[in-house]
Amino acid sequence: MTTGPKVEALPPIDVAAPHPEVVALVPRLVEGEILDLGCGSGRHALYLQQQGFPVTAWDNDLQVVQHLTLLCAQAALKGLTVATPDLNHHRFNGQYHAILAVDTLMYLEPSVIAQLIADMQAATLKGGYNLIVCPMRDEQQTSPVEFPFSFSSGELSHYYRRWHIVHYHEKLATWTPPTSPTEPISLRFATLLAQKISIKEL
Repeated sequence: MTTGPKVEALPPIDVAAPHPEVVALVPRLVEGEILDLGCGSGRHALYLQQQGFPVTAWDNDLQVVQHLTLLCAQAALKGLTVATPDLNHHRFNGQYHAILAVDTLMYLEPSVIAQLIADMQAATLKGGYNLIVCPMRDEQQTSPVEFPFSFSSGELSHYYRRWHIVHYHEKLATWTPPTSPTEPISLRFATLLAQKISIKEL
């Protein structure tokens, strides 16, 4: 008996588990496109795509984006678009139901943060969500990692004072550096989930 040509198995999509805030966001979402800023290896983009949402994923690290694009092509994933804009220089708009910036803003230049958040807000549909998780400047603790940007206390929530803040907290959390996955460190993070509904509408 003859057999057809041997087909190589597709590589498994093996990425880190999604952030708990992203998992908790899913039950709130309705049909609509999601933008993942600073997608990295794609842990959130792939998770959300598997939940049935169309996702646009951006990261300016060409190597990780090429790998994510290859995985998408080989696994015939639909509804996931990957691109490489540099958020330090990229203005954007759109009509997204949710925009994520999880462990992303700390790598950007401080001078672009206000405009980036303004773009996130403008590109979010009414009733949609912004989710941001970012390290903070902590005067009581010396950070083992120096980032280009970090929030001061209350700074992130102030940007969303005209939105409905679903929850906001500033807490210590364990974070694993992408370049050193075996050495988790403790950092204080500002975490915000906000919905684009005027306070007057609540």
